[in-house]
Amino acid sequence: MNYFLYYLLFLNILGFSIMGIDKQKAKRHQWRISEKTLFMVSLLGGSIGTLVGMYFFHHKTKHWYFVFGMPLILIVQSILLLYLGLHH
Repeated sequence: MNYFLYYLLFLNILGFSIMGIDKQKAKRHQWRISEKTLFMVSLLGGSIGTLVGMYFFHHKTKHWYFVFGMPLILIVQSILLLYLGLHH
């Protein structure tokens, strides 16, 4: 497996994990992970993990910018990877 796949695996595990951690912190009224950080992990390649975590933990599913933003990030990343794969 090449380093890029390890990178994506790490970011998606991280994205899934931080959604779960933030959900637990929300339930306990503790300090939260910023929405900026959640989106940044997604933008850096963890979009599948954050999206799956969002629905698995039922977290941020009432915020339109997460409901539309996370899938949009995944779609754009998928198109970009497909484009780069076809033109490589």
